Amino acid sequence: MTSNLQREALSVLAEIWALSPDVRLGQLFAHLGFLGEVHLGRGLGDIDDDELLSILYRHRAELQARSPSAPGNALPSNVSASTSPNPAKSAQPSKV
Repeated sequence: MTSNLQREALSVLAEIWALSPDVRLGQLFAHLGFLGEVHLGRGLGDIDDDELLSILYRHRAELQARSPSAPGNALPSNVSASTSPNPAKSAQPSKV
């Protein structure tokens, strides 16, 4: 039987996946495992459901903060988004 905590975790997982549609499900699980290691010192298979929910909420907040629709993240209409993977590098003059 699935507990309310597990249902909530699955719901937040679906929200996270919707926020990052280009990420494969396996990649998302791997990333969540990495976050468990970083924040809790244990892998995905060794954390409790409430700890996983905490990781899910944290990751969802990070994704929402990066979203172009997040307050303060919208570009002015006269500025285009950089296509460079590292905008800071593309802004530096090249060395000749």
